[in-house]
Amino acid sequence: MRPAILLSLLASCARQPDRAAGEGEIAKVLDAFHDAAARADEAAYFDQFAPEGVFLGTDATERWDVAAFRAYAHPHFAKGKAWTFKATRRAIAVSSDARVAWFDEDLASAHLGPVRGSGVLLRATNGWKIAQYNLSVPIPNEKFKDVKAVIDK
Repeated sequence: MRPAILLSLLASCARQPDRAAGEGEIAKVLDAFHDAAARADEAAYFDQFAPEGVFLGTDATERWDVAAFRAYAHPHFAKGKAWTFKATRRAIAVSSDARVAWFDEDLASAHLGPVRGSGVLLRATNGWKIAQYNLSVPIPNEKFKDVKAVIDK
């Protein structure tokens, strides 16, 4: 291998972000996201999103880009009371180039009970940003028939 190619390859490897460090950074972003909502800090909450981010809520109609989600959420934040979710379990995976990550987390919520969040983050120049967050209510399989009956009414 020619020295110039070897030096280029080494420089490329040296610039690769650390995947383990990325997982820690991502956990901090998600914790900051939930903490900002609990404190009704609208600016900090929406700062965690990528500009092209999407939030998927628990209702089938809830697919919002950041601007639409912020418009929906603003009255809650303005009252000083948004929502509180506390992660009780979280799994994070980071792509081999450490530029994309995905996660799933179990959340405790006094309002909704146990819920689950999952999504995708992208590494931006100013840190990890949420590209998609999906909030869902896990339904035990043995209860699904009853829930489906309620939805179908």
